[in-house]
Amino acid sequence: MRGVGLFGGTFNPVHYGHLRAAEEALSAFSLDKVVFIPSYNPPLKRHGLVPSDDRLEMVRLATDSNDRFEVSDIECKRQGLSYTICTLQELVQNYGDRAVLYFILGMDSFMDMPNWYQAEAVISTVNFIILTRPPLNESEILASPYVDAEALNFPASESVTKVKLKQKGEAFLLNITALDISSTMIRQLINREKSVKYLLPENVQSYIIDKGLYRGQSTEL
Repeated sequence: MRGVGLFGGTFNPVHYGHLRAAEEALSAFSLDKVVFIPSYNPPLKRHGLVPSDDRLEMVRLATDSNDRFEVSDIECKRQGLSYTICTLQELVQNYGDRAVLYFILGMDSFMDMPNWYQAEAVISTVNFIILTRPPLNESEILASPYVDAEALNFPASESVTKVKLKQKGEAFLLNITALDISSTMIRQLINREKSVKYLLPENVQSYIIDKGLYRGQSTEL
């Protein structure tokens, strides 16, 4: 059965850190594809957010050259608050038994999950690929209320660590290349009229310039 990665986020804007993380997940888990899912109106991240149509188009531009990357407008079409559980349940129904689904997210997002809407339902719906950067901080993942601490066995050198959850489903820690790039950094640089060249794809940078995105925003981005 093929594996499909589901990579959600604001992508505000999408950058090479996102693309490299998706590529490494694709390779490490032999996934059939990674589906990028830009959020419409995330409950926990709203400051400095440009319209969903712009973020969706930037992701389309960034992923266009990789035939194993897809973009879903599922949250943008649904509108309203973008609750992850609603998205995952709809995708599970759409894929049925044709694929094993892996939700890709960063360690910070995974640790913040107790604040998510219906978090325990989210944990029980799909498998997880949790992106980490070396060195692996074991104490951080152990602090999650969803992780079975007694079942952890951290290897010394492997990039993938399986983590047992208290709920059904599987979770894996994936050590990815540490690219020190963030959407916040890019927004701040653009706002200060500084170069963002080589931090994100050129076609995305051109789109931002043409649309005048992220200029004149608060410096507290």
